Amino acid sequence: ALKVAEEKLKLPSHVSRFVLTIGSTANQNGTALFEGVTVLFLAQFYGVELGFARQLVVVGICVLGGIGTAGVPAGSLPVVAMILGIVGVPPEGIGIILGVDRFLDMCRTTLNVSGDLAAAVVISRGER
Repeated sequence: ALKVAEEKLKLPSHVSRFVLTIGSTANQNGTALFEGVTVLFLAQFYGVELGFARQLVVVGICVLGGIGTAGVPAGSLPVVAMILGIVGVPPEGIGIILGVDRFLDMCRTTLNVSGDLAAAVVISRGER
């Protein structure tokens, strides 16, 4: 991401290094989306009704999870299991996701890196 930001996007190094460093840990958009969609999918799969209030709880925890989840493969699965337990969905449902998680993990990473680069571009343009 640093190489692309500095060589392809021609962003100043002080901006790209700062934004991408923070973004790699605190701006994981793909991870937050994955957690929310997975919880909603498994709730539907198990027939658990999630009212509006519980859906807001899921969204809030997913946003916080996107900030604090480790940037390692399958690092968001423990967070998903925790959210499932909170909203009353059987956490063992995570096993259904494990078969496709490697592919979904690559998609999450792509979205996370693209979001970090987009944030770096916006901040860089605002400095001029």
